[in-house]
Amino acid sequence: MAAAARHLLQQGFDPLEMRRAAERSMAELRSQVTPTPAKSQSPTFGKFADRYIDTHEDGWKNAKHRWQWRNSITNHCKAIVSKPVDAITTDDVLDVLKPIWRKIPDTAGRVRTRIEKILDAARADNHIAPPWENPARWSGNLEFKLPKRTKLKTGHYSAMEYENLPAFFGLLRERPAPAARALELTILCATRTSETLKMRWREIDLERATWTIPAERMKMGVEHRIPLSSEAVAILKRLARDAKTSRDAYVFPGQKPGQPLSQMSMTMVLRRMNLGQFTVHGMRSSFRDYMGDMTPHAESIVEQALAHQVGDATVRAYRRKDAFEKRRLVMQDWANYLIGNSAETTIHSDRRAADERRRSASDGATLQGTAP
Repeated sequence: MAAAARHLLQQGFDPLEMRRAAERSMAELRSQVTPTPAKSQSPTFGKFADRYIDTHEDGWKNAKHRWQWRNSITNHCKAIVSKPVDAITTDDVLDVLKPIWRKIPDTAGRVRTRIEKILDAARADNHIAPPWENPARWSGNLEFKLPKRTKLKTGHYSAMEYENLPAFFGLLRERPAPAARALELTILCATRTSETLKMRWREIDLERATWTIPAERMKMGVEHRIPLSSEAVAILKRLARDAKTSRDAYVFPGQKPGQPLSQMSMTMVLRRMNLGQFTVHGMRSSFRDYMGDMTPHAESIVEQALAHQVGDATVRAYRRKDAFEKRRLVMQDWANYLIGNSAETTIHSDRRAADERRRSASDGATLQGTAP
């Protein structure tokens, strides 16, 4: 190196200045070259999403809810499924949301929430190193990059006026299809579509005229006992007579072995009767309106018949019974109205009113006898 420096000096060059120039050139060259990032060891969003759903879906009682989670990842998250979870940015999330944000706003909102939960879970599993902010978070992030979502105005379920139900019910009873019997029973019991279609014979006690729906099949996650009217019992007895299956079988079996009737089966009955403007769920509203307008049944009893929560948490803590016998009167009055037994309905209502008057008189006499 010393000999080379002396040689450069003899030729009129400054070795020190030449070395400094070479170092500057190398520094400039290094600044122009982008280093290759280390390959991420984190799972891709698609793989981690599958793992997240597998872990949590047992806690989702609704099969439709489980399907929606997987469907939203498959159909709407194609832009990020192959990206490592620690490499996903806000721009990546926007690539997912922008095409659907105005077109299907409700779905877009659910997709954003699911992406946020999956990425939070990935951070909790140490697949994303701190410091980190969830790129799918709305508050303080996406709220400034996307317009406020316009919620769809779906309104209430279209319900038939209860004044028209007896005539409709008469026509329905003449139809021979199993789906017509399912709809008939759904209206009589004021139940939801899935509660009827997934009914199994083991839930029915014909001797006690009781249908017990287990908690895992109820929207509120609480077991619901339904007092069966005489007409509902008659329907089930006819079905039981024709059925050649076990107690674990569905009351309304579908075409595929081990499956119930389709969710659309009762809706199709309405459409075939040229009444597609009404919904099956709307029949519950018809029941509620009739009971509120035309009978003296207490609102709390009617709400219990619909399997709705009554009162706040404190009230429910003290009120642990389900007013079953009072609800039996409600359901029989409803059946009598539907099949046209208005006289029998009046008798039930008059008898109940007389009983209430007698109890009130008895309570008054007792209070007078104990007053100071």
